[in-house]
Amino acid sequence: MVEINNFVNASVQPLTDQEIFGVEEKWGWFPEVVGDCEDYALIKRKLLNEKGSPLGSLLMTVSRGAKRGGHAVLTVLTERGDFVLDNVEQKVLLWRDVEIYFLKRQAQKDPNSWVSLVNG
Repeated sequence: MVEINNFVNASVQPLTDQEIFGVEEKWGWFPEVVGDCEDYALIKRKLLNEKGSPLGSLLMTVSRGAKRGGHAVLTVLTERGDFVLDNVEQKVLLWRDVEIYFLKRQAQKDPNSWVSLVNG
């Protein structure tokens, strides 16, 4: 998990979808050179799944970053806790130690459904 997080963070340069494609948001492609936050999370999810992690433990998660802008990360559910793989924070941290405001994430049993993480 740490190795893949470090590899992707070092390999992909951050650019927005507006800069890359001329649109505000584009999901569903895997970056090799440039990408934005959800692109980092998507490629990390793909690589971890290829290494044997089940998709039900690799959850796309949407949040607000420290500067209050929209942000996406990958949450990895493990027996040792839920870890967050981020392109901004280079360390793989436990969910409770990440300084972002979580909004929603994929449902563990249905990746096409999202679960709210906001109380009220």
